[in-house]
Amino acid sequence: MVAAMATALAATLLAFVPAAKAEAAPVLLSQGKPVTASSEENYGTPATAAVDGNANTRWSSAASDPQWIRVDLGATTRLSQVVLDWETAYGKGYRIELSTNGSTWSTAYQTTTGDGGTDTLDISGEARYVRVYGTARGTGYGFSLWEFKVYGESGGTGGPQLPGGGDLGPNVHVFDPSTPNIQAKLDEVFDEQEASHFGNGRHQFLFKPGTYNNLNAEIGFYTSISGLGLKPDDTTINGDVTVDAGWFNGNATQNFWRSAENLAINPVSGTNRWAVSQAASFRRMHVKGGLNLAPNGYGWASGGYIADSKIDGQVGNYSQQQWYTRESSIGGWSNSVWNQTFSGVEGAPATSFPEPRYTTLQTTPISREKPFLYLDGNTYKVFVPAKRTDARGVSWNGTPQGTSIDLNQFYVVKPGATAATINQALAQGLNLLFTPGIYHVDQTINVNRADTVVLGLGLATIIPDNGVTAMKVADVDGVKLAGFLIDAGTVNSPTLLELGPQNSSADHSANPTSIQDVYVRIGGAGAGKATTSIVVNSDDVIIDHTWVWRADHGEGVGWETNRADYGVRVYGDDVLATGLFVEHFNKYDVEWYGERGRTIFYQNEKAYDAPNQAAIQNGDTKGFAAYRVDDSVDVHEGWGMGSYCNYNVDPTIRQDHGFKAPVKPGVKFHSLLVVSLGGMGHYNHVINNTGASTVPAGTSTVPSTLVSFP
Repeated sequence: MVAAMATALAATLLAFVPAAKAEAAPVLLSQGKPVTASSEENYGTPATAAVDGNANTRWSSAASDPQWIRVDLGATTRLSQVVLDWETAYGKGYRIELSTNGSTWSTAYQTTTGDGGTDTLDISGEARYVRVYGTARGTGYGFSLWEFKVYGESGGTGGPQLPGGGDLGPNVHVFDPSTPNIQAKLDEVFDEQEASHFGNGRHQFLFKPGTYNNLNAEIGFYTSISGLGLKPDDTTINGDVTVDAGWFNGNATQNFWRSAENLAINPVSGTNRWAVSQAASFRRMHVKGGLNLAPNGYGWASGGYIADSKIDGQVGNYSQQQWYTRESSIGGWSNSVWNQTFSGVEGAPATSFPEPRYTTLQTTPISREKPFLYLDGNTYKVFVPAKRTDARGVSWNGTPQGTSIDLNQFYVVKPGATAATINQALAQGLNLLFTPGIYHVDQTINVNRADTVVLGLGLATIIPDNGVTAMKVADVDGVKLAGFLIDAGTVNSPTLLELGPQNSSADHSANPTSIQDVYVRIGGAGAGKATTSIVVNSDDVIIDHTWVWRADHGEGVGWETNRADYGVRVYGDDVLATGLFVEHFNKYDVEWYGERGRTIFYQNEKAYDAPNQAAIQNGDTKGFAAYRVDDSVDVHEGWGMGSYCNYNVDPTIRQDHGFKAPVKPGVKFHSLLVVSLGGMGHYNHVINNTGASTVPAGTSTVPSTLVSFP
């Protein structure tokens, strides 16, 4: 009886004892977050590999002390644990440091007796940034981590969140039909930008839907003009949108870095003049008349690119050396020079290469038009067009297909913004809208979220400082990069733009990443260096109109002064390039390692400034090919591809071939050419040991052509 009463009493008392509070399991906070490091040993050991969740990839630093790697968690968060999975090259001495602002650090853990393996470290504190600061290496190599994991509470105390949306900054000029003195503003900007070849001005003209009369918008360097309707015909200019070459004595071969988009034009004379060269896109335009691609006087021109446009009249190619037109409708085409290529263009001439030099594909196999800013009533939005397959003609007949994103889902980047702030915006889940300006970044911009849009206005320019990579994109679906210029900094960057980390393998065929009107420059505005400009590791990427250029003129130009060995390297499978312009690299301009790659239109010049034959000797081969497909590749195809040489420092230089590819049934090329400009150096063959030499042409600048290979 007593025992029973005691048991009952104990049960009653226990009922009133408060239960211990359940502790939430720690959450892995660091995976896929923006990460930077003091150095990276090489391209294959990037900082991103330490937070990618893949135990077979690693970060490795240079072989010196000290070194560090830092992850940005996106918000201030209560932390509980750090796990370091060291490779053989471990840290003997290191600290775990915490910061809420990325500049002031406190030490949460330190050791001078590390022995490698896996270090599981219990820590406490609140931080947004977590840094492993290595003070002493345990081996003769650098510091190397397979994984750097930070655990803590989900969410976070947050700190101030960056707002989305807002105004478009001082360099965006918005007009409606009632705006006074529009022509005066157009003229003011053109006077500033007409000859500003490597200047700092950046401008975007935006025209609200409506009709504008008696305008001539002359478009200079780093200037873009766009309509704000959902379709080109929503915004009509009764007048012209003009590019000519008066600033360069009628020579249009340096009319770079400008654009026209999403407008309808009624040209005053019946024909609009758009005399441009590289990096000057003409997209989503409706010309209610003809289009002249040559400068006044029909001087030289070296363009160019048209996409998703309707030209009611004839396109006059005239003196344009080469041109690519994609998914458009034209009333006719006047002539060819070296390489005029069309895919999915209604009204295009039939293939007749090598005379006339037309190459025509009835459709483009895969495409997705460039995102663009528009007005829905009084609300700014970005329209992201849908992917198309086997496309022909413009995308905007009928109801445009795609997705609209409110501007409040974008961080509007303005001059003065730091890389840390830009990465914070990305970590918050915001897209990026770069307004016209020049942006120095001291850490890599990390795009880790699927379907992120990074859109530039007015040729917004990103310059990486201290040798960092300007931008890296994770191996995720549907990222859209468009409308900006990356200009190499004075300290050599291993890469400038990376799409996916090394060994990416995810299938993105349903929703590919795309880069459109994204340009790269090394030198010209000042000495810049980068080992490789663009690296494509992800599968299924669409490269739609890019100019990757090692400068042959301007400031900071010389064989070693603006050294850049490689232009574009493609490791991903099923990558498609439409409108690929790559020029003047010290070694290979394009190298392709991925399977089932395709290129529709390629334009190249070899580096003018090679000092002698020895400088470009490639083992037993004379010169580096302009476009090389690796011997391991089984399937590859290209259409409408040309390489030119102008070895003006040593005209005796010989290049064995313009193109190099394995001889396999699945590797095919159509409409290839090489040409010596005025006899300044020569090609011995077009591709491999096939195709005639340019030597017999002497100084006549006549191409050597090859209809198909093999």
